Amino acid sequence: MTLTDLSHGFRDDDQRRRVQAVIHDRLADDREPQECRYLMRFWWQLCMPYQQVSMEQLSLNVREPKLAVLERLISAIRASHDEIDVWVATTQEAFSVIQDRGFRSAAESNG
Repeated sequence: MTLTDLSHGFRDDDQRRRVQAVIHDRLADDREPQECRYLMRFWWQLCMPYQQVSMEQLSLNVREPKLAVLERLISAIRASHDEIDVWVATTQEAFSVIQDRGFRSAAESNG
């Protein structure tokens, strides 16, 4: 399944930016560098008409439950703008903001 059509599925740039913020703030944890790399490629895919990442690459590099959340987002983008809004709300409820980002861990090991 190609993901090159995703950039056209948003109501407007604000909606796309809200989705990207959820991916960045709640899913892409740089303490998991491989997974984070592919989540950020997907993040870019949302505004690019060319292939940044494939569904196969996501399946190999993003673990559950995050992979299921991405699959629901892809379905929402292809379904309706309202479904995207629902995805944002439910994902924000399900995943807290990533606070650490590895900085605290590094500081504690050096201190």
